[in-house]
Amino acid sequence: MSPDRPEGSGRPDPDDLRRRFAEEVRAERPDLALLCLLLGAVADPALDTNGIDAAQITLDELAGRLPYGVRGSRAWASALAELLGERCGFAGAASDYQRLESSLLHEVLRRRRGLPILLSVVWIEVARRAGAPVYGVALPGHFVVGFGDPAERVLADPFDGGRPMTGQDAELLVAGATGQPLDESMLVPARPLEIVLRILNNIRAWAAVRPERTDVALWAVDLSLLLPSHPAALRYERAQLLVQSGQFLRGAAEMEEYADVVLGIDPEAAETIRRKAREARALMN
Repeated sequence: MSPDRPEGSGRPDPDDLRRRFAEEVRAERPDLALLCLLLGAVADPALDTNGIDAAQITLDELAGRLPYGVRGSRAWASALAELLGERCGFAGAASDYQRLESSLLHEVLRRRRGLPILLSVVWIEVARRAGAPVYGVALPGHFVVGFGDPAERVLADPFDGGRPMTGQDAELLVAGATGQPLDESMLVPARPLEIVLRILNNIRAWAAVRPERTDVALWAVDLSLLLPSHPAALRYERAQLLVQSGQFLRGAAEMEEYADVVLGIDPEAAETIRRKAREARALMN
């Protein structure tokens, strides 16, 4: 953590968490673990500054347990699988997709269970601290990790305890998820902000099928909008969520702002959005 970032103890103010998140995503080299932990603190009021620091220390300690002098991509993949998959039991199961905790790094470190992308974040951050040439691989439908030159295709699946993945495994996974062949562009190392956006997309998807968790959907959208690159349609999604949560006037106002943006591209869509805004205002009557 850089010395100019605010530190302290106790429960951070929600606005301060968002400010720190916004600062970190614009850093020259965004800290993936810190962004995931700030996201977790927004989600979980029990995660205070001390808890964030403790999670970073856990990652440091895990890295310190890797053998010294590892050389070669396959050797690194094997060492991580032996430590995190076998000895520590980091892995996932189908039931983990139903839990919000599976998308929160501090909970994944505690439970040693999570979604593929969060387990991959643990691998990436532990391996990076130990000096391994590691990167994330955002395959469609399933996030994994890679080591060394992407052309080598030295891949491991943290969700399956670090099982080595052959090129054929990756091709079958992509074909099953998309019906299309594996494209080399899918093996390009994922940047930290791309990983964070995918995590937030997962959280939004989790909340979308749980209408009672509009609060989760709202903060996930809010954090997504702080990323330098994000889908413009998120602004409309946020407006809809405000209406769903009973904030009719705010939601209507944001719909109208988004309609102004869309007007020059798709006048018909802009008019539809304005109609939705009028309907939202009418709910106040």
